[in-house]
Amino acid sequence: MDQIKSKKHVFSKLFPFFKPYLIPLIGGFVLIFFAAVFTAAAPITEGLITTQLTSDAKDIIAHVPGAGVNFEYITYVLFVLAGFYIAAAACSYAYNFCLTNAIQNAMFDLRNAIEKKLQKLPVSYFDKHAYGDILSRITNDVDTLSNALQQSLPQIVNAIFVIIFAYTMMFTINVWMALIALILIPGTFFLSRFIIKKSQRLFQAQQDALGNLNGTVQEKYTGFSEIKLYGKQQEAIQEFRTANQKVCDHGFKAQFISGLMSPLIAFMTYLIIGSIAVFGAINAINGVMTVGNLQAFIRYIWQIFQPLSQVTQLSATIQSSVAAATRVAQILNEEDMVEHQTSESLKNAKGNVTFEQVSFGYTPDKVFIHDLTFDAKSGQTVAIVGPTGAGKTTIINLLLRFYDVVGGCIKIDGVDIRDVPRSELRSNFGMVLQDTWLFHGTIYDNIKYGKDDATEQEIIEAAKIANVHDFIMSLPDGYQTFINEEGTNVSQGEKQLITIARAVLADPSILILDEATSSIDTRLEKKLQKAMQNIMVGRTSFVIAHRLSTIRNADLILVMKDGRIAEKGTHDELLSQKGIYETLYNSQFAEETTVS
Repeated sequence: MDQIKSKKHVFSKLFPFFKPYLIPLIGGFVLIFFAAVFTAAAPITEGLITTQLTSDAKDIIAHVPGAGVNFEYITYVLFVLAGFYIAAAACSYAYNFCLTNAIQNAMFDLRNAIEKKLQKLPVSYFDKHAYGDILSRITNDVDTLSNALQQSLPQIVNAIFVIIFAYTMMFTINVWMALIALILIPGTFFLSRFIIKKSQRLFQAQQDALGNLNGTVQEKYTGFSEIKLYGKQQEAIQEFRTANQKVCDHGFKAQFISGLMSPLIAFMTYLIIGSIAVFGAINAINGVMTVGNLQAFIRYIWQIFQPLSQVTQLSATIQSSVAAATRVAQILNEEDMVEHQTSESLKNAKGNVTFEQVSFGYTPDKVFIHDLTFDAKSGQTVAIVGPTGAGKTTIINLLLRFYDVVGGCIKIDGVDIRDVPRSELRSNFGMVLQDTWLFHGTIYDNIKYGKDDATEQEIIEAAKIANVHDFIMSLPDGYQTFINEEGTNVSQGEKQLITIARAVLADPSILILDEATSSIDTRLEKKLQKAMQNIMVGRTSFVIAHRLSTIRNADLILVMKDGRIAEKGTHDELLSQKGIYETLYNSQFAEETTVS
């Protein structure tokens, strides 16, 4: 994965999602500006009341004739002050509305972009990354970024404006006192930045550890039955604890270090206010400044430290969001599958498949497939057998261009498949895999997935060919029966029959079958075998064979070993060679005889 380390690169990847909403964003910032203006005007206005009351009190004490409290002036100032607070509150409401709307729409676009990006990524990306970690980036990281922008961004922008205006008003009151504050307050800020910088890598590690934890949970609960079967609960618990401990350790360190900022700022706040109060009191006594202005000055210090404290308290959220944004940007920065421009076409392919001296490795330094050469004529059945890791699935991955060959070429009807768009290439294929995939929806919709514009009659006919129509009609809701999210209301064999019906409906030129009957009961096994035979008629078929007794009639059998074709021929030809195939076949036959 291309690492995106700089904030500049992260910004460049995420800014396009906010660009369409610049007007409401800018409008929100303008409203924050005015809210800060009204907020900055309040302390000096409050000081006018204090100054007037102090003056009136002095006159009363001095027995000045006609002395008293100037209620008319104070009332007027109070109305002005109320107007400032109401205006600030209205601006706050308005900018929250604008920013929330813009940010949520941007996050909507971002999620769509990530989903679109995932569809463009090569299969190799998903082989290298845990599904749980990918899921964490799409959900947790985007939510973290969304919450931070919606909650923290307005506070940060508001803090900037408030601090600027507060400093401006402080200089208008007393230059020397403002200079003292100007020296002391930024020192707190830079010290906070030092702590943030130290904790940033810890928050990144925390997000990565969280992604790893999600991957662990997803993996363990996907294989929950197997874990229980083989008594590996303690190992699973320990692995979870290890991943959870990493999240805890990184989280503690990050939160502890960032948490130092809050008490630090509180200490500096009281230190500065105490210093200013002493210096200001001397000035007030000497008549250099009014009591009201001293009050206003101290209020401005609070106005500076309050948003500064809020921002530092949000440092954990801010840093988590930066880490989350980096992880999201990493996905967006991944290279798409390379699709070369070509004029070649494979629409309505006949199904003649040729492998010419094909070589391939999942990593550049380790070639796994060596000099693979064979021909499959249109309508023929090619069975691929061999031990686990021999290269059976790899052949299928290369044929579908989930990976590209590093040497030689694969041709369909004489056309190099690398010269054909992947979407067009794959439109000629149908697949029935051992691990069936049905989505939450009706059986009707699951079958129709193979052809969007299929009619009801076509769907029913496909189900009949797949030997699953009678089963569907036996259900209370027939084709409108919903398959639940876990797919537990349909047996494994019936799932495979439904996927066969889907493949029949697609009417592919080339068929890929991962023959899987080992987990199917005897009643369904014969139906499944019959369905597979039905769908293979007139199509070039590649069968990954697990039970050799089912491929006796294959036109070509490839015996794979260590990424090479060790033997090839028909069933009878391979038996006569008395090689690997004969050994595999006889061992399976003996096992089946023993079991029966």
